[in-house]
Amino acid sequence: MGQQEKVATSLAGAVSEEISASLAPVDAELERRYPGDPGTRQPVHTVYVPADVLAADTVRSWGDQALDALDRHAPDAASLAAVLGLDDALAAPVYDRVRAKLEREPIEDLRVDFEDGYGTRPDAEEDAAAARAARLVAEAYRDGTAAPWTGIRMKCMEAPVRDRGIRTLDIFLTGLLDAGGLPDGLVLTLPKVTYPEQVTAMVRLLESFEKTRGLPPGRIGFEIQIETSQAILATDGTATVARMIQAAEGRATGLHYGTFDYSACLGVSAAYQASDHPAADHAKAIMQVAAAGTGVRLSDGSTNVLPVGPTPKVHDAWRLHHRLTRRALARAYYQGWDMHPGHLPTRYAAVFAFYREGFEQAAARLTRYAHRTAGDVMDEPATAKALSGYLLRGLDCGALDVAEVARATGLTRADLEAFALPRRADLTASAP
Repeated sequence: MGQQEKVATSLAGAVSEEISASLAPVDAELERRYPGDPGTRQPVHTVYVPADVLAADTVRSWGDQALDALDRHAPDAASLAAVLGLDDALAAPVYDRVRAKLEREPIEDLRVDFEDGYGTRPDAEEDAAAARAARLVAEAYRDGTAAPWTGIRMKCMEAPVRDRGIRTLDIFLTGLLDAGGLPDGLVLTLPKVTYPEQVTAMVRLLESFEKTRGLPPGRIGFEIQIETSQAILATDGTATVARMIQAAEGRATGLHYGTFDYSACLGVSAAYQASDHPAADHAKAIMQVAAAGTGVRLSDGSTNVLPVGPTPKVHDAWRLHHRLTRRALARAYYQGWDMHPGHLPTRYAAVFAFYREGFEQAAARLTRYAHRTAGDVMDEPATAKALSGYLLRGLDCGALDVAEVARATGLTRADLEAFALPRRADLTASAP
């Protein structure tokens, strides 16, 4: 034991108290506007199905079609690895997990589309389609065949289709309630948002529905689809999307990038409309910064190149989809759109490879951090948060197993969550 140091201060205790009092409104504002990630599972994709195509077996049918595509175009691990350029060590684990996923849970997030994928129909026809969608979704949740997340994309809040969109949403939500209640995985998507006032209108609409049906305030959230230039940059030069998040009053759950509408809005030629175009990167970067810390999650868009036709053409489409998905993951866009059953094999192959190839390094770094042992990288709490978040996402989607993570790190899922959500862990620890 060394000599005990003498500790002296100069400031009166009242100084700290006064500063804390002056910053109390800022503390409250930070907590309200930036609550952090909710810590719940995020789907790796959203599948869009036109309302008139939705069937009771849609989820299973997509899985079967995806498995058939594998059987015909990549019947074993080596052939899929050769197409996608996977490392030999990853080939079998990824392929086996892809097949298992397609058999167990082929779609993570299903959106019944009443917008572009459905088009304009006679009112009676759309009324019937909305009621039918509610019935099929309710039945799927009752019998355990539903995707973990399911909902609709209504028509937007622009004047020509506003009333139609509101009515469809009303019919769908009413049908779900009358069939037994709103499922926990309910997700609604508001497309083509250009002004924060349209988000506010959606909030008022949901408030009215909740009040009418006796639901808890705030029960229903929604995604904001970013498909116009005005959604990124307002006329005064500010980031409109940041104002949209605040206009949602805590109901916004996600920002979904619309690849083709946004590209067309900027005048990008059809041949160059893609999720890796510089215009797309700019939009998503703004979305990402605007959403950071708010608890609102980001989703990439889709590719319109479908894996159909002869095997060489399917392989080309798979390589493109795999590359775009990997590119998005590296940029922390952990969700995207899939438009065809043939996209599912490469969606899951890309996601599983992303988490498995970095698993050992992430586990080793987090283990050293947790046990305060030396290594070749000096990590900080923020990095530990990212490392644990990486492992948790890998667990949630099925790329990693709980047992192998525990063996590699000596940590439980609760331990990972404490690193990934330090503010929440602190609050829980200090709660009476």
